[in-house]
Amino acid sequence: MKKRFVFVAVVLCVLALASCQRKQEAGSIRVVLDWTPNTNHTGLYAALEKGYFAGEGLKVEIMQPPEDGALLLLAAGNAEFAVDFQESMGPAIGRDKDALPVIAVAAIINHNTSGIMSPARAGILRPRDLAGKRYATWESPLVTEIIRTIVEDDGGDFRAVRMIPNSATDAFSALETDVDAIWIYYAWDGIAAEIRGTAVNYLDLGKINPTFDFYTPILVTNTAYAAAKPDEVKKFLRAVSRGYDFAIDYPAEAADILLKYAPELEPTLVLRSQEYLAGQYQGDASRWGEIDGKRWGSFYGWMFEQGLLEKDISNRGFTNEYLP
Repeated sequence: MKKRFVFVAVVLCVLALASCQRKQEAGSIRVVLDWTPNTNHTGLYAALEKGYFAGEGLKVEIMQPPEDGALLLLAAGNAEFAVDFQESMGPAIGRDKDALPVIAVAAIINHNTSGIMSPARAGILRPRDLAGKRYATWESPLVTEIIRTIVEDDGGDFRAVRMIPNSATDAFSALETDVDAIWIYYAWDGIAAEIRGTAVNYLDLGKINPTFDFYTPILVTNTAYAAAKPDEVKKFLRAVSRGYDFAIDYPAEAADILLKYAPELEPTLVLRSQEYLAGQYQGDASRWGEIDGKRWGSFYGWMFEQGLLEKDISNRGFTNEYLP
């Protein structure tokens, strides 16, 4: 047993050293996604497929996220980049102790394309109509506070909103159960509703309240890695920018690339979603990836005012300095 223990210990040490060596290998980059591959990620796969990463001397691996999320993996130094969200990154960097050493370096989509979808029969045409209805919640304090804000700002009674815990794996499964409304990303579930011919109503959060026009999703990196290898970060973002520019200019070809790497996806949905996002990735920004500091800070300022952050990080958590 003692010999076996020593053997296992040696193997673990060798694996740990190999992992560290790989992490330090020049040009070797791991990107962990926030979810299974979808059209939010197409620019990454386009950069891989079109050779943009290779052209920068980079060897990039795109990884699936662990159960406890991409940020922890990134903060631990087990990935160089991650796809995440401004709303979830805030609590991770805005606490007094054990704040994660991560920073957003690019906005994947320029404006918030998420909102509340409901079947037309529910009659939810504006936020106050959620009163008396059943909302599928992930029991997140942030989501609850956003729903409360939009309902009350519209003159509705938030106390009358029935918050139903949601365990469904997709929006349509949830709406076929005992709920009337659910939070979605329009580029996926909204487009899916169009394809299915399902009559729905949609509340666009960013248009209802500019404070909720936050950045989701975003590309995030480890601050220590960025400080140690700024040129590598710039090379990576130069290649990714080309990938998203390609997806903007050639959505049909970009859809084919995504389907090559994720053949389990439904082709019609991928193409329609890609066509929709072609106008959303850069939006009205001067370049793909640009983060507006005022908009970024407005959302974090609101979170702090609502007690969702331990400290005010309105001017922290992002940088545009690595973008081409």
